[in-house]
Amino acid sequence: MSSTQTFHDLVPSQLRASWSASGIYPDVPVFQLFERHAQADPDRIAVIDADGPISYGNMRELALRLAAGLVRLGISEGDVIACQLPNSRYSCLVDLAVAAIGAIVLPFPVGRGHRDIQSLLATSHARGIVITAKHYEFDVLDAVLTLRPQLPALKHILLQDAIIEHLADHPLGAHQLPTVDPNSVVRLLVSSGSEAAPKLVAYSHNALVGGRGQFLARLQRPGRPMRAMFLVPLGSSFGSYATFGVLCTLGGSLVLPPEFSASETLWAVEHHRPTHLLGVSTMFQRLLASPLLAETDVSSLDAVVSGGAIIDPPTAARCASELGCAFISLYGSADGVNCHTLLDDDISVSQHTLGTPNPSVCAIRIVDENEADLPTGEQGEILGRGPMSPHCYVNAPDLDAQHRTSDGWVRTGDLGYLDQDGRLRLAGRKKDIIIRGGANLSPSEVEAAIAEHPEVTGVVCFGVADADLGQRLCAGVTLTRARPPLTLPKLVEFLRANGLETRKLPEFLVVCEEFPLTPAGKVDKPALLAQLAGQACFSHPRR
Repeated sequence: MSSTQTFHDLVPSQLRASWSASGIYPDVPVFQLFERHAQADPDRIAVIDADGPISYGNMRELALRLAAGLVRLGISEGDVIACQLPNSRYSCLVDLAVAAIGAIVLPFPVGRGHRDIQSLLATSHARGIVITAKHYEFDVLDAVLTLRPQLPALKHILLQDAIIEHLADHPLGAHQLPTVDPNSVVRLLVSSGSEAAPKLVAYSHNALVGGRGQFLARLQRPGRPMRAMFLVPLGSSFGSYATFGVLCTLGGSLVLPPEFSASETLWAVEHHRPTHLLGVSTMFQRLLASPLLAETDVSSLDAVVSGGAIIDPPTAARCASELGCAFISLYGSADGVNCHTLLDDDISVSQHTLGTPNPSVCAIRIVDENEADLPTGEQGEILGRGPMSPHCYVNAPDLDAQHRTSDGWVRTGDLGYLDQDGRLRLAGRKKDIIIRGGANLSPSEVEAAIAEHPEVTGVVCFGVADADLGQRLCAGVTLTRARPPLTLPKLVEFLRANGLETRKLPEFLVVCEEFPLTPAGKVDKPALLAQLAGQACFSHPRR
């Protein structure tokens, strides 16, 4: 992707202009917003990570030195730099440095393997990538080097541990920074929906600040700057609120543990005093189950913000009572949808609804199969559009046609309705995905991988309800007459050898004589689940 390539904005230009005229959009690029905070209070803490605290002033200098290093490598406006790092100041520095020179950052979480790395880098035409050499047993550097011959646009591989080598001796000066259009694209978000390959969504400076930043601003207590502790990866859609939302928009602080553990989280809450915890339901369930909670000072917390998957009502109530703060139920996606409850809502609102849509962030429509609006209380598909709406999917007009209307509304594939109080309630999902611990898994991708096994004659993947993770992935198969029959360990070994990521491996396997079918001849998943209910194979998932 070069600086001459543009992204088609599916939202009408006059609507974008109205958001600027009304003040929803600041019409200022994200790095310039960050600079204003750094100049106003350079000693204010920007990030607390495993290396300790770092101030706004120091972050600004390091970001501009890294920006100078990127320019020296030949990176320029419109180029894409990918970033696969654990949560730390380095993730934020890459965000800021890339934005400062008018380039585009593509962060994605550590843990994604060969297939996803190749898909993301190829789709984005990334010119560089910043990585850690290893993530647990996965050799990230080796994976990228192996894929490099298939990625002609990829020119630079930067290692986090050696990033100091890419810092220029002097930061870029104000006169050396390009004039950046706030309506230009600055970040690509990864959306893992029902498609086999991850989707990329293009966001402008204004959409990140005036949309996602507006959402965060509603969650601050007046006169109390946000100190947000992100338990989710900053490379995720949920994590995209960190650099450009908390730092650039609000001038707040980030607490960034490198990975999630209940004990480390509780220690950090007591010692770093965050005002907000942002995570998924599984994380909060594990916090509540920790014996350390009873002896942890959680009095700094204003809110727990739960996204990724709808949390069960008992867990929401326990979060509010045992953490002593508001519980925010967040419905959102990388595709550009947002609805949420508020700090002062009664807990019952967060337990049973997704809050009242806010058109200053994202308007919500409920439509029938012909995309005609439905009345209050009637169930239909949820559509969203607003200041946070992205431009388009990256190099994927087929996805634009499938998931966006001609005037920019996002087709979520979710079913819901607006109740008599105007609050959004989720009623189910049209699209076929499995949500495991807040992460979306594509059944079709896993099915395609399993179908390559020589003993498999038919395969269907579906989610099995789980109290800990929300859902676990189960594979149902029909087999040849080969003996001994296929077992879960053998299947997992086969899938690992063929490059399927650990997080996508099935945790249950059921062997069927045949699958129940719908009248249209498709596998009837609800009927299959009913047949399998209570089987002993669901008692002990793969660990």
